[in-house]
Amino acid sequence: MRRSDLGEFEEVVLLAVAVLVPKAYSVMIAEELERETGQNVSTGAVHAALQRLEQKGYVTSVLGEATAERGGRRKRLFTVSALGGRVLTEVRSVRNRLWDRIVPPTLLEWS
Repeated sequence: MRRSDLGEFEEVVLLAVAVLVPKAYSVMIAEELERETGQNVSTGAVHAALQRLEQKGYVTSVLGEATAERGGRRKRLFTVSALGGRVLTEVRSVRNRLWDRIVPPTLLEWS
């Protein structure tokens, strides 16, 4: 895998951004990950991952409109960039190839 700079948590955050567009912001991403994993996910950890992903060029962000429900504050909304999409596709391809090579008896032993 050429893009070894994508950590596991960054990968799931990037996937959550793709799922949640156009409403992908840190609180929604944390909630989505909690729903999917059943584990607590802090918005601080999500925010830090989003900053790293943006620095790597995997996501882009814009400030949304201020809303009364947020006390007039604006949300930073994230979108997967073209590079981020290519990286996700590459990671998925590698994972799928590895899963496809697991022989069925091994799967039975996990039961």
